[in-house]
Amino acid sequence: MTFAAPPLRSWIAVSLSLVLVLGGCAAPVVGDRTAPVAAAAAPPARGPFVAAANPLAVEAGLAVLRRGGSAVDAAVAVQAVLGLVEPQSSGLGGGAFMMLYDAASGEVTSYDGRETAPAAATSGLFYENGRPLAFGDAVLSGRSTGAPGAVALLAMAQAEHGRLAWRDLLGDAERLARDGFVVSPRLAGMIAGQSGQARTRWAERYFTKPDGTRYAAGDVLRNPAYAETLAEIAAGGADAFYHGRIAREIVDTVAEGPRPGALTGADLAAYEPLERGALCRPYRIYVVCVPPPPSSGVAVLQLLAMAELTPDIVEGPDSADAWVAFAQLQRLMYADRDRYVGDPAFVGVPVQGLLDPNYVAARAAQAPTLVGAAEPGFPPGGVFAGPDATREPAGTSHFVIVDAAGNAVSMTTTVESVFGSGRMAAGFFLNNQLTDFSFEPLRPDGAPAANAVAPGKRPRSSMSPVIILDRDGRFIGALGSPGGTSILAYNAKALIAVLDWRMSMQDAFALPNLVARGDGFGADTDRFSPDLQAALAARGVPLRPNASENSGLHGAIWRRGPDGWSWDGAADDRREGVARTE
Repeated sequence: MTFAAPPLRSWIAVSLSLVLVLGGCAAPVVGDRTAPVAAAAAPPARGPFVAAANPLAVEAGLAVLRRGGSAVDAAVAVQAVLGLVEPQSSGLGGGAFMMLYDAASGEVTSYDGRETAPAAATSGLFYENGRPLAFGDAVLSGRSTGAPGAVALLAMAQAEHGRLAWRDLLGDAERLARDGFVVSPRLAGMIAGQSGQARTRWAERYFTKPDGTRYAAGDVLRNPAYAETLAEIAAGGADAFYHGRIAREIVDTVAEGPRPGALTGADLAAYEPLERGALCRPYRIYVVCVPPPPSSGVAVLQLLAMAELTPDIVEGPDSADAWVAFAQLQRLMYADRDRYVGDPAFVGVPVQGLLDPNYVAARAAQAPTLVGAAEPGFPPGGVFAGPDATREPAGTSHFVIVDAAGNAVSMTTTVESVFGSGRMAAGFFLNNQLTDFSFEPLRPDGAPAANAVAPGKRPRSSMSPVIILDRDGRFIGALGSPGGTSILAYNAKALIAVLDWRMSMQDAFALPNLVARGDGFGADTDRFSPDLQAALAARGVPLRPNASENSGLHGAIWRRGPDGWSWDGAADDRREGVARTE
């Protein structure tokens, strides 16, 4: 069910009144920072605006918007280009979650394009000789690939919210594939990898020049197979992807050794994206919306709800106490997420229980005295599933689009690991998304893991694209990030920095990352000052370099500046993205 604006606005008004009565005032301003609040007199937030991980993808999106296309139309173009120029992160062979704001109705909804396990999958998918496969071996196997969902998601959303013809949305990507594009430094670094997916036989063929050397930054790389695939999809829609030549190539590639997979043409033909509605909750004087499970957006909302009860959070980015509080809340959030979130078609996810005010208050109260890893709590309605052993490596992207009518897309998209499984079909890399399932389906006492493998099941995801509304239910911003399990920490940091600490979007993204899952504290140690690192260590938060995928935040918020209302947009300086408006 979509989240309709009229009841949303009424609910926000009631919730906001309670917040103001209980809290006395909105969050204080930290320092001399520009307030992002969209006041009652603010004009509607409209585009064109595009932020994505590669300038070529941003230009493709803006080109669609210039022709009168919608935000979803532009998303089709952006994803097609990203799959070509940033294949290490996302593509046609992967999956995605999209958050959508419809300006005409005021509705917020989500689309789930998460991959699904083959009908032949079993809970022992990644077991061999009685024990779990090494993670790297599982990734490179045919078993790791699920039925891709990105194309079906885009087709479904575009059929409902597009303005241009589908056949006219893939031309820029097709042209770049045929004529060639300049290899970026980040892609070149991934191509130069000495092991794993960068050295499969498929990657070797694609990334090796006629003279035997690997493509490097500044070289022009062509992909005629990808161009042919895009031409077929442009003419035949999603059916051309899930049936016929493209589907056969996917199945044949998955069936190759080592460790062939069981994905079939029937699995591809049966794939269906889902419109799941939106999960929205008030935060301060805003409303934050995320996708429901199997996305982990509920965890971001839980952390924000705990943050509202944690006074140290509002002390700002220069405060060691604020960072310690943020880390402790993360530990609690991750403990609950890891235990309870999975595919709701297979397990009962206690979404309402995780966000129950009494439960949230009880969890937040544990933060100041928490030592070491947090234990999962007992939310109302929660079934205590087995402990989870899921890993989510690097290989994801995020983009934000707003069109001239004020429709907005916030979409996180992935092939899971760098270059997915390392296997290519029809010009694109195939996902290794099934390694997002728990390798250990049971705990010693036989209790099942919420994220265990099952036929047709969607693995739990940390992807949690965000839409931000004001107190009246009007769209004012969007953001999201790649980062594997760290996505939740990256998105929460950005939201707190922009909404609580009143930072510009660019400054918020540039803040050091701090990830606290389990008993350690991973961080961008080079971005924390020595004094702040020492203060954190003195408070029991010693920082070590972050071992997970770095952030790639993209987003914008509607703000009033010296020249009036405009987009405060940004792209994370840790990657190659840009944010543009016209």
